[in-house]
Amino acid sequence: MKKTNLSDYNPAEVPSGRDYRVGIVVAEWNREITDALAQGAIDTLREHGVEEENIQLVHVPGSFELTTGADLMLSNDEELDAVICIGCVIQGDTRHFDFICEAVSQGVTNVALKHEKPVIFSVLTTNDMQQAQDRAGGKHGNKGVEGAVTALKMIKLKKELES
Repeated sequence: MKKTNLSDYNPAEVPSGRDYRVGIVVAEWNREITDALAQGAIDTLREHGVEEENIQLVHVPGSFELTTGADLMLSNDEELDAVICIGCVIQGDTRHFDFICEAVSQGVTNVALKHEKPVIFSVLTTNDMQQAQDRAGGKHGNKGVEGAVTALKMIKLKKELES
């Protein structure tokens, strides 16, 4: 049977974020979607113990700028444990979609390697607005929730490997 809510997870498997500091960089393009994703991430971080004052939220114009935003956040706040990049790119009639998706996915990896901290790819890459809505709190869950869970697990992994 095909799983419908892609954001289902076992809360018992998610580490406490009590002492974690997490940045969230959100693209303003397709804001109806990205705001819903950001709220899902914030709510999930809070549910797992991250204090409100330990969540930094910034906005950038579009998904292409997510990697610069993440890099700036990590460069200006060494206390951040991770950054979640939230965006939404919807397929159009040109190849622009392909270039943006490729640049953002590579950029997220590069920023993570540069700063040696988790940088999470919570960017929807959908064929249409309905698919985006379905993944931003609709029938397929919320990719922001998934990003927050991933961030908490990766922060824990990094801390375990460093000790």
